[in-house]
Amino acid sequence: MQSKIIKLPKIEDPRGNLSVIEKDIIPFAIKRTYFLYDVPSGGSRGGHAHKEQESLIVAVAGSFDVVLNDGKQRKVFTLNRPYEGLYVAKGTWRELENFSSGAVSLVVSSGEYDEEDYIRDFEEFLSTYSK
Repeated sequence: MQSKIIKLPKIEDPRGNLSVIEKDIIPFAIKRTYFLYDVPSGGSRGGHAHKEQESLIVAVAGSFDVVLNDGKQRKVFTLNRPYEGLYVAKGTWRELENFSSGAVSLVVSSGEYDEEDYIRDFEEFLSTYSK
């Protein structure tokens, strides 16, 4: 599956809205969840790819850009709605940039932390995935 925006269910209520991430909404079983916050305004995170892990990235507050590269094409997604998530396929380089003040990024992953699953060098990534 290619990386793409996934609409999350949005349950509207006058008391406040609710969105859900469940197994039938995303194409993988959830093994780990983490969030990024207090990133300086305009700051960046990421700068890696995963060999096997897939993920869903959601801007639960504020906004930021996710720059994806599959080794052949580069695409920028602006995330700013808590009812939309960006599915990131394995073998995709990702960088998170342009964080607004107070932005919070929720990441749901198909795997537990495993340093062996990371590719942290862009040239190594390109030599593997640009063929």
